[in-house]
Amino acid sequence: MRQPRYQLVSTSERRFYHCVSRCVRRAYLCGFDTATGQSFEHRRQWVEERLLALADIFAVGIYAYAVMENHVHLVLMVDPAVAATWSAETVAERWVRLCPVRTNGKIDADACRMRQDLIASDPVQTAVYRHRLVDLAWFMRSLNEPIARRANSEDACTGHFWESRYKCQALLDDAAIVACMTYVDLNPVRAGIASDLASSTHTSVTRRLRSARPAGHALRPIRGIPAKSFPITTIAYIDLVEWTGRQYQPGKRGRISEAPPSALRQLAIDEVQWRRQAMAVESCYWRAVGSMQRLIDKAHAIGQSWLKGTGRVAQAKRC
Repeated sequence: MRQPRYQLVSTSERRFYHCVSRCVRRAYLCGFDTATGQSFEHRRQWVEERLLALADIFAVGIYAYAVMENHVHLVLMVDPAVAATWSAETVAERWVRLCPVRTNGKIDADACRMRQDLIASDPVQTAVYRHRLVDLAWFMRSLNEPIARRANSEDACTGHFWESRYKCQALLDDAAIVACMTYVDLNPVRAGIASDLASSTHTSVTRRLRSARPAGHALRPIRGIPAKSFPITTIAYIDLVEWTGRQYQPGKRGRISEAPPSALRQLAIDEVQWRRQAMAVESCYWRAVGSMQRLIDKAHAIGQSWLKGTGRVAQAKRC
């Protein structure tokens, strides 16, 4: 049975989440439809561009994403403390950028400036929009709705493009965050539509590979607000993703050794536990991902006796 999303998502504290949006009927509405022979590959770019644009508006940091043929994975951080520091003018400017005033289908710059001034001068409206800019539901709505409208317009049809509710998992510790990022970045490899990370188009890991970073550069978001420094660097993360990917393809050659990467020691997680967590983020966890104690604490916080995944963690520790 579905439970209230507010039990899982906080609008007052910085939190990480894994969100998944799927197309209706699992149709290939973002890829190549083998039934009709029609390609919708260009829609992946729509999703990616919209996602990165929203990261510059909301109080979020985008840490990982993968735009697949019929679904989208996203790992992001929401930070209400950052939005609390924004001035009324900043809130108004960001909101109008998200919802501009249009005249005859085109953005009306003068009307946008007027609306921005009206919002900034009204403390009540400012408070409402500040809250929305740290609301995960508003972020996902702002991502999915324009894509659905654009796709329906292209198809000359109406109705749902996405399933009615996106799936959301709370990521409770650093190991869970990095495991989920790895799971998301390896989606094309795991699905067999990419042979390696470099060929995994429309994913965050390809952006990390393309951006030249110093060896000691801390792991940061692809776009948006950074969190506290992670215990691993960008280079260490990419090595970890490559090593994890070769667990799906043991015979595949790679540039790093077959020994467990240093990132696992930095995350204080052993090889067996990592494999069980990173390869089963969706199948063996449900509402949250994390260590045994974090899952127990989260379950108690939302009035439950347990959360799916505690058994998985216990099994990994016994191995």
